[in-house]
Amino acid sequence: MKSILIHPESAEQLKTVKAVLKALKVQFEPQSSTLPTHISKSIEKSIKQFENGQTISLQEFKEKHFSKK
Repeated sequence: MKSILIHPESAEQLKTVKAVLKALKVQFEPQSSTLPTHISKSIEKSIKQFENGQTISLQEFKEKHFSKK
């Protein structure tokens, strides 16, 4: 049987979907889709760096991090 992934947009939608699945006796596994705090902070920092023009090209990145010394 196929599985589906549902993306409710509110707590009320999630509650309703769970109630329907339970009423139909459909098995489901709740999963959290939130990122760990340190990942969220890193993403926010990276976005600010991009907005401030603090970027480098892919070539510069390769040279900086993958060059053989």
